[in-house]
Amino acid sequence: MPERFLLQILRSLVTHGILSSTRGVDGGYALERTVDEVSLLEVIEAIDGPMSGEPSSAKGMPEETHRRLADVLNEVTATTRRELSAIKLSQLMPPPARMQSAD
Repeated sequence: MPERFLLQILRSLVTHGILSSTRGVDGGYALERTVDEVSLLEVIEAIDGPMSGEPSSAKGMPEETHRRLADVLNEVTATTRRELSAIKLSQLMPPPARMQSAD
């Protein structure tokens, strides 16, 4: 992944309050909230923009068909947004490694 593209993504995540950034030698990026508080929807929309159910073009499409398509796509988008907002970053992380006891 090109560094410039990655920096754009990181800046967007900072702008949307998902990450914080610190400049300097010891600087870097850190989550602004806990992994239980950040949803997958927030991350996706911070990077790609708000999800929309509107059809991109209606050229040549009868108005009634366009309206029905818009209704269906809005419903799909609403369902997708609900599902993605229910998924927290903590659910996507691997389980913590177990410590083995030294007997």
